[in-house]
Amino acid sequence: MWLALLGAVAIGLSLGLLGSGGSILTVPVLVYLVGQPEKIAIAGSLAIVGGVALAGAIPWTLKREVDWRSVVWFGIPGMAGTWLGAAVSPWIPGPVQLFLFALVMLMAAWMMFRPAKVRPEGYVHVPRSRTLIILDGLGVGVLTGLVGVGGGFLILPALVLLGGLAMHRAIGTSLWIIALKSFSGFAKYVSVLGAAGMVLDWRLIGIFTAVGAGGSLVGQQLAGRLPQQQLKKVFSVFLVLMGVFIIIRTAPGMLAG
Repeated sequence: MWLALLGAVAIGLSLGLLGSGGSILTVPVLVYLVGQPEKIAIAGSLAIVGGVALAGAIPWTLKREVDWRSVVWFGIPGMAGTWLGAAVSPWIPGPVQLFLFALVMLMAAWMMFRPAKVRPEGYVHVPRSRTLIILDGLGVGVLTGLVGVGGGFLILPALVLLGGLAMHRAIGTSLWIIALKSFSGFAKYVSVLGAAGMVLDWRLIGIFTAVGAGGSLVGQQLAGRLPQQQLKKVFSVFLVLMGVFIIIRTAPGMLAG
């Protein structure tokens, strides 16, 4: 349990430092350290990450570092997509969801490891079609509902490169979007798990959310003092190792099934 609580701290620190990566850690912690079944872990991950992201979003909101227009145009379709992903989850076996989750980890690692694009001097942002932004939000939302990731590693680049937001403003906006999407998917999972006779551990969800929220606030205080690119590269290497580990653990069960 102490290892699991340290994992909860890491979840919060990741969201506070990088604005993403929290849910990438949550599902493995719940499955391999707590011992929860895949579907319960995915549902619990959405509740925990939603709560931690909401706590982390409040300071950014007070500093007026949230673009509410992006929250609406990206977040509402994301909520619909997350609900849809959770709705179809009963037809996807737990090991398959975990295998897909591992593939998402590898994709997140690649996106974090590559160097950040530097805008040339005189760069003028060309607003992207709202239709495409809505489709982006919907697609990331479906992924969130299926495998329990908040999708911050996909949302942040979209907000910076496509939405034209500065990084600090993108982080605050991303946290609100993650929270809304996560709560939407969790609400659907409650009924999905209830129909399957599965029970959520509300006490564990509360403890992880509180510990993760504290870690997120600490991470925000440290964010300006630590090199972001080096942190992302170290985190991406960890994601590759964890993703490969999950694939090795889940592949035999999938083949047997």
